[in-house]
Amino acid sequence: MKRLIDCYLYAILDLSYVDIPDSNRVVELLINGGVDLIQLRGKNVNLETLSRVAADLHPITSRAGLPLIINDHPEIAASVSLEGVHVGQDDLSIQEVRQKVDRACLVGKSTHSVDQALAAQVEGADYIGFGPLFATPTKPNYSPIGLDHIAEVHEKVQLPIFCIGGIKLDNLRDVIAAGARRVVIVSGLLQAPRITAAAQSAKQLLTAA
Repeated sequence: MKRLIDCYLYAILDLSYVDIPDSNRVVELLINGGVDLIQLRGKNVNLETLSRVAADLHPITSRAGLPLIINDHPEIAASVSLEGVHVGQDDLSIQEVRQKVDRACLVGKSTHSVDQALAAQVEGADYIGFGPLFATPTKPNYSPIGLDHIAEVHEKVQLPIFCIGGIKLDNLRDVIAAGARRVVIVSGLLQAPRITAAAQSAKQLLTAA
């Protein structure tokens, strides 16, 4: 299984963009494009369905050696033996997630400022999401934080930091130039005309940097 420290391109299979019957196919395309880890997110999907999708996807990601992270639901990580859970600022604490999963797993946390990033590090997160950098429909209640604090958060936080929020191929160079080493891309991959090619291009920019 790929180590978190070796992960640079983080894809989210967001079921608001992808129809459930297409999930396996899209994940294969993402894997072929070189993504390093994948999160399953289904904000408006019931728990039973989301658990079934996770169970269908996990053999695919496991064969590729990629961690599969579930958004919000440690009980799914526990039942399907996923590699990790991602939570937001208003979700369960890192400790509560670990207690519910009841085995070693990755736990990531969304952060929207340098102070929140530092707090997540103290709390025991394995990695953080930092953003949203740009306006994005997946985070309509959060104002974009821009690029100005990317270098600062990398100086102060000793965890893998995945910048997130409105990142696409046409602004990825600017995000990297501002100091980002790892990124999360959602619609920029899922809505690309060729998902695999888009992921390959993003991965090349990240590895070149």
